[in-house]
Amino acid sequence: MVEFMQQMVNGLSLGAIYALIALGYTMVYGIILLINFAHGDIMMVGAYVGFFSITMLGSNVFVALLFAMLACAALGVLIEKIAYRPLRNSTRIAALITAIGASLFLEYVTIFFLTPEQRVFPAEAFPMHQYQIMGLYISNKDIFIIVLAVVLMVLLQYIVKRTRAGKAMRAVSLDQEAAVLMGISVDKTISFTFALGSALAAAAGVLIGIYYGTINPLMGIIPGLKAFVAAVLGGIGIIPGAMVGGFLMGILETMVSGYGSSMYRDAVAFGVLILILLIKPTGIFGRNESEKV
Repeated sequence: MVEFMQQMVNGLSLGAIYALIALGYTMVYGIILLINFAHGDIMMVGAYVGFFSITMLGSNVFVALLFAMLACAALGVLIEKIAYRPLRNSTRIAALITAIGASLFLEYVTIFFLTPEQRVFPAEAFPMHQYQIMGLYISNKDIFIIVLAVVLMVLLQYIVKRTRAGKAMRAVSLDQEAAVLMGISVDKTISFTFALGSALAAAAGVLIGIYYGTINPLMGIIPGLKAFVAAVLGGIGIIPGAMVGGFLMGILETMVSGYGSSMYRDAVAFGVLILILLIKPTGIFGRNESEKV
């Protein structure tokens, strides 16, 4: 039982990171029905911004998080304006191919300028301490990641449910034409959605740097894909679904690693995607909607 609870703690830490990334996928899809495959690489850029703000500017973790979130919010808006907005009325496959192109562009521009070498997050940026509680070993790193992720998720829920910008997001996701008639700027709302999702991805990037201790230009590929699986698992386009899906993915991955082998954790993650698409394509919180023709 103690070992099981230890794996649960590890899974919640990892799942919190996946949930933050999955929120960006699900928000963008909910607004414009686009799978933004560049999202994992925006997370990678956030990790590098956090790394350089710590190593070159001497910032603490909280300032590094702020810098990373602001930089990636601006990057998300830029990518939406240059790459996605001109294709908004094009076919979905055109937008999907563009998203893959944006992903590769971010990866290899980073490799060109920063080299493909791994960077080690300085240990002094977040000194690690372990606490033993009822036989469980819980580090301050786990506590920080889980608490920060939950705070950001609660803040996101507040923005979406209580603010004018959040109401505009919900209106645009339901009916863009009706939203325009009500005086809502669709372009500004979509840009705000990209900024918000990219900021959360940047926070996840810094947390991954703290969690694993290293970053590299291709670090966004696998976590990005697993976060996409988490978004589909919870119900793509549904914010609570992305949160639940992220935590479930993190717990599943640590359970497979702890009781089986870490070799199979990626295979299990993508196997879940296949099962969900076969059994319940709308995800846990999604509902089948009939379309009148």
